[in-house]
Amino acid sequence: MYENQTEQLIEERMLGRVPASRDKREGSIIYDSTMPASIELMMLYVQLDWYIKQSFGDTADREYLVRLALERGLEPYEATYAIIKGYFTPSTIDVLGKRFSLDTINYVVTEKVSNNVFLLQCETAGVVGNTIDGQLIPIEYIQGLESATLTEVTIPGEDEEDTEVFRQRYLKSFNNNAYGGNIADYREKVDAIAGVGGVKVYPVWQGGGTVRVVFMTSEYKPPSAEFVDSIQTTIDPIPNQGLGIGIAPIGHIVTVQGAQNSAINIGLNLTFASGYTFSDLQDDIQTVIDNYFSELNQSWPDTQIATTEVLSNVGLIVRISQIESRLLTIPQVIDAQDTTLNGTTDNLTLGTDELAVRGVVSG
Repeated sequence: MYENQTEQLIEERMLGRVPASRDKREGSIIYDSTMPASIELMMLYVQLDWYIKQSFGDTADREYLVRLALERGLEPYEATYAIIKGYFTPSTIDVLGKRFSLDTINYVVTEKVSNNVFLLQCETAGVVGNTIDGQLIPIEYIQGLESATLTEVTIPGEDEEDTEVFRQRYLKSFNNNAYGGNIADYREKVDAIAGVGGVKVYPVWQGGGTVRVVFMTSEYKPPSAEFVDSIQTTIDPIPNQGLGIGIAPIGHIVTVQGAQNSAINIGLNLTFASGYTFSDLQDDIQTVIDNYFSELNQSWPDTQIATTEVLSNVGLIVRISQIESRLLTIPQVIDAQDTTLNGTTDNLTLGTDELAVRGVVSG
């Protein structure tokens, strides 16, 4: 706002107020006495510009954005710890409370699910704990242990909420009328649960007072059965549905479900640079497709539009043009045409609760 208020401009204004009969040349007494003041005034303008910037949610730095948001009861989501399911042998082994490592990440066993199956919590907060690739190594010797393997991410860990994501949540809070179990209220409360990456809410889905909540994980994937059960218990525990014991209002019978994967088979007709074939570039091609699907899945909650005028639900649209244009970013791919999705040359619209996942890719 005041970026044009330089010391030269301020100096010129001050000298302009001095009569022309006075010596105002550089090196004169008047010039030398006003120049230091112009520098100090410029610094005040810089500080004033910074102060104004910190006063508004769309321009404030993180520290002051957090302070502004506190006035609306909002804080950035903290980093959370991943909960991973592990498989241990023999079936008689008891590893509750034991610590294991995978590369540089440590986990501690917190709960027994069934014979051989336990839940482990990562000791490091954030997405770094969302791994299921590798054998676990006990940090201390466990007599009788034969093997320990991570099998499934039950509740993904999340990094601390990004500044720009938090900024958008703060700005949207002025438009959202989240109150008393309306759609915005469910979205806000379920989104705030660690590991949740997006929510759709279906009111009156089986008559008055019934609500269906569908969610995906913070990795934009379908949640595990244990995660769905955990969210169900948090919102409206099944033994006491409708009684207001969870975060759902009294009288709301809530059913929680997870979004589902929809495998998409992709037929490609690619032209490669000399010396390259589909098999040479298959890993790069699959990575490009996976990245597109992950980006597309992030927008899944936005396919439900809820306003005072309309409530509409549509599915994600997988676009052939997007797949082809992204494949052309691979240096060895010269051309892409006649791409098919599940055997057709049309864009593919998924079900309202479906997420895109790569099926068979042929070319």
